[in-house]
Amino acid sequence: MSVEGDIAPGYESAADGEGHESIRDGVRSYLLGLALAIGLTIASFWIARTHIIYGPSVPVALVALAVAQMGIHLVFFLHITTAPDNTNNVLALALGVLIVFVLVFGTVWVMAHMNHNMMSMQAPMVMTPQNE
Repeated sequence: MSVEGDIAPGYESAADGEGHESIRDGVRSYLLGLALAIGLTIASFWIARTHIIYGPSVPVALVALAVAQMGIHLVFFLHITTAPDNTNNVLALALGVLIVFVLVFGTVWVMAHMNHNMMSMQAPMVMTPQNE
């Protein structure tokens, strides 16, 4: 099921056979994605350094900007859309996200349980020489 107009940025006129036009549109698409990514990065730094935004809401704003940044990269640079020919790209992306989630979750879990498994500092091991 293909939806008319459901084409990734940069592929709009590639099917029309317009050589230079499609290249020009592709470059425009990449430059737009770059401008949006730079704008979101600058906004993230501004939010982290300003005191205009209520302090406890700064992490929420940064997460929202990070999700927007990921969306910009997926659409403008990785060309992930809802088109049927992007199924493999979406599956590869989902696998990558799963691997990153498992690594981060496992790391946090190991670090959280490290204290429990370590010897307490109240009972340090004292080495005594043995008499022969």
